[in-house]
Amino acid sequence: MSTRPIRCDIFCTVIDNFGDVGVCWRLAQELATEFGWQVRLLIDDASALEWLASPSQRAALSVSDFHRAEYENADVVIEAFACEVPQAFLAAMAVREMPLVWLNLEYLSAESWVTTSHGLASKHPRLLLIKYFFFPGFDAKSGGLIRERDYDTRRLDFDATVFRKRCGLPVAMQNETVISLFSYANAPRDTLYAAWAASATPILAILPGNKDAPWQRGNLRVHPLPFLSQREYDELLWLCDLNFVRGEDSFVRAQWAENAMVWQIYPQENDAHLVKLESFLDYYLPVGAGDTPLRDFYRAWNTQGIPDWQAFAKQLPLINSQAKHWADTLRQHPDLATNLVDFCLTQLKID
Repeated sequence: MSTRPIRCDIFCTVIDNFGDVGVCWRLAQELATEFGWQVRLLIDDASALEWLASPSQRAALSVSDFHRAEYENADVVIEAFACEVPQAFLAAMAVREMPLVWLNLEYLSAESWVTTSHGLASKHPRLLLIKYFFFPGFDAKSGGLIRERDYDTRRLDFDATVFRKRCGLPVAMQNETVISLFSYANAPRDTLYAAWAASATPILAILPGNKDAPWQRGNLRVHPLPFLSQREYDELLWLCDLNFVRGEDSFVRAQWAENAMVWQIYPQENDAHLVKLESFLDYYLPVGAGDTPLRDFYRAWNTQGIPDWQAFAKQLPLINSQAKHWADTLRQHPDLATNLVDFCLTQLKID
């Protein structure tokens, strides 16, 4: 097995066209380009990749239909976010002569139980298979976060002027605050729009994945953009002074961008997502922040109150400083792909 590349199948179902497939595509790309694995992405709706990646990126990676997939002797099988490998596929995995690794790549969470659950094994009730639970996370006891080897080089080489011109963004104004706004439909956008329009200094709000026409109200300029590829979206995050993000993929990328951010977590039944939000804020906010305007604003953006922009804006210098410190802290741990590769090679007994 050690004389050929590791073969890896990643199963993914597209839930909202952004988060799940975004994470899977980044991971597939990294395993293929940085570790030389032969990766096949098995997805139930490949149309999402048309905006997510460039044609050359799509051509360089094998993409197959989730429901028509047949087992092709993969060494590693990853079911992303509990999407469940088809039964016929599992049956073929079970009779493979050489050992394989079956992973359930879980959702990202800062909750304390993640570190004790990461790497746990679960035997299949009928087949001779073991599934391991692999949890992304924010410390060394978890699976880490996706981050490419060339990420910092790209960020430091980023040219804001070139990006603005390429995307057709308006010319920058003096003392302007640039904000990217990517949210779910239930976010209290109108409250922010009103506050931004009344701002004493100009604000440019950029809305990725929006087909509306640009508009202006007071000191607020709103400029929609079409869906961006993942690399272009990284650049948007670098451009902006503040990034509103949602779900998981854009949430992680905003943390690496080292700029202030506000996260809208994916809503869950019985408000389970709010527990995850508070757990992350305990990690992320500056020491001693407590129930400050920062935490209150995060809660309000997640429909727990009314967002107070003025109080939050006064804290932006603090949260910008924290964003840099947070990214530096995360860099001290291996990235998700590196951790995943090491885990799999250990299970496969490959040095």
